[in-house]
Amino acid sequence: MQASSANVRIGVIGLGQRGKSLFALLREMDGVEVAAVSDLYEDRLRQAAEDAQSASHPVPALYRNYKELLAREDIEAVIVASSWTSHAEIAIAAMRAGKYVGSEVGGAASIEECWELVRTSEATGVPCMLLENCCYGRSEMAVLNMVRQGLFGELIHCRGGYLHDLREEVATGIENRHYRIHNYLNRNGDLYPTHGLGLPAACLNINRGNRIVSVSSIASKARGINAWASENLGPDHRAARSPIELGDIVTTMMKCAHGETILLTHDTSLPRPYSRAGQVQGTKGVWMEDGNAIYIDGAGPAHEWEPFDSYLERYEHPVWQRFLKDGVKGGHGGMDYLVLRDFLDSVKSRTSPPIDVYDMATWMAVTALSEQSVHAGGAPVAFPDFTNGKWIERAEPMLASTFRA
Repeated sequence: MQASSANVRIGVIGLGQRGKSLFALLREMDGVEVAAVSDLYEDRLRQAAEDAQSASHPVPALYRNYKELLAREDIEAVIVASSWTSHAEIAIAAMRAGKYVGSEVGGAASIEECWELVRTSEATGVPCMLLENCCYGRSEMAVLNMVRQGLFGELIHCRGGYLHDLREEVATGIENRHYRIHNYLNRNGDLYPTHGLGLPAACLNINRGNRIVSVSSIASKARGINAWASENLGPDHRAARSPIELGDIVTTMMKCAHGETILLTHDTSLPRPYSRAGQVQGTKGVWMEDGNAIYIDGAGPAHEWEPFDSYLERYEHPVWQRFLKDGVKGGHGGMDYLVLRDFLDSVKSRTSPPIDVYDMATWMAVTALSEQSVHAGGAPVAFPDFTNGKWIERAEPMLASTFRA
């Protein structure tokens, strides 16, 4: 594909809470034109038009059917920000239409749809990027910088997760047209694995010299959503009475080809502060997100944590050095801007994105595999190799283009 010198013409599919925020951010970014948007709901389309007009930006074309948006030859790429279980379907259709895909995160409904993502990208030659913004957090990128400089020695274990009190959002999901509630009512597994898996996957070179070989998941009982709804919405509210399938805490252990382990936690139905529970541990030290703490063998007092702040400054990722200098912008502390910038740069240069279709399939697959394991009482489930053996030879590490920037 030949690189483009003009603005990237893009379409946004899905204008819920996430899609609306990405639409607003894209309108303000250099080198991009949001030419069209699509959503099932008419009021969201009208709101998008009003938001663009009030911000003195061109009003995009509006579509109820995303396939009409994909049929436009002038659109080079799409952002998929629809409900979880439609991400793969839309991404596959977009690749077949020749559009670069930037897909929002979420778990897969099946392993087959993960394979179809990979097969479609390979067959069409059209790239697909998972827009995992948490890979672009300031601390995460500094830790990755430290890993690649060898500060932690040989890596042994990583941890991550999605620990977020979502009781109100889930309990009021039906009246607020939020799809998350339907997953909680019907599925039991790690429904949202990619926020916690991104950093471990990058640190352990998953799909690039290493891979995940098995998954084992255990789910607790489900009480949090019903209890919150009964207390705050009344005992007769449907969220108080409807049985929740999803366990309040889902714990997933993964084994890698070279012996490392990854622990993921999904914890969104109980009261708690937000965390992604990041941890990177090797033969020379360990970093812990909770507590903002680090321990490097021989660098400080024995058996005592050090604050991570001084290491953050010393090993600041080059991207964040520049970002801080120029002025951080975009949602979630700047992560949204950085992930979109990388996606748009890959579209403009016609190159493979830093989080590619193999990563997308692998990270999303954790949901379907964890469901299988939970229903089998925590039995290990074999992890598919979506690269079909190419992981052994792929030398370019994940986020390599960002890392060199």
